[in-house]
Order: sequence, then structure tokens, then C-alpha cells
Amino acid sequence: MAKAMARHILVKTEAEAAQLKQRIAKGEAFDVLARKHSLCPSGKKGGDLGEVRPGQMVRAVDQVIFKKALREVHGPVKTQFGYHLIQVFYRE
Repeated sequence: MAKAMARHILVKTEAEAAQLKQRIAKGEAFDVLARKHSLCPSGKKGGDLGEVRPGQMVRAVDQVIFKKALREVHGPVKTQFGYHLIQVFYRE
């Protein structure tokens, strides 16, 4: 069974997600921004989702976690919860 280690930031608007993505690209720490801005309870842990398996997350997030390049910040990804920035550390 596949599994992956990922973190994310969840915000209300696409604009806010895009702005945070730019800040990360300029060198701000993902976990610090997650603690400050993420609406998800995982924000308190720097956005850490821990180890996830296929089907645990909503489909759009699942697609990023299990299909996109590692270590890059992906998004904004729209779901019914808002807009996500997602970073995957490893998958196996």
C-alpha cells in the first residue's frame, strides 16, 4: 500500500494561497506560514499531515500527494475546504 509524508497550508482564497506560495518561493519557512495562516488544525504542527495513504484526503489533494513532484510547493489546489498549498517529502 502506498504512503506519503506531506504538509499543507489551507486558506480561504486563491489569492491568499498564491501570495503565500510566493513568500515561500522567496525563502520564508513553510511551517512558520502554516502556523500563522492555515485554517486546518494541522497548521499548529506547521501544516504537517503526517503519513497519508491514498483515499485519506480529498481527491484533489490526493492527486498532488501521490502524483506530483516531491519537495516542490504545489497549488493553489481548490477543494470544498478552500485553497491548499501542498508539499510532499516522500512517498513509497
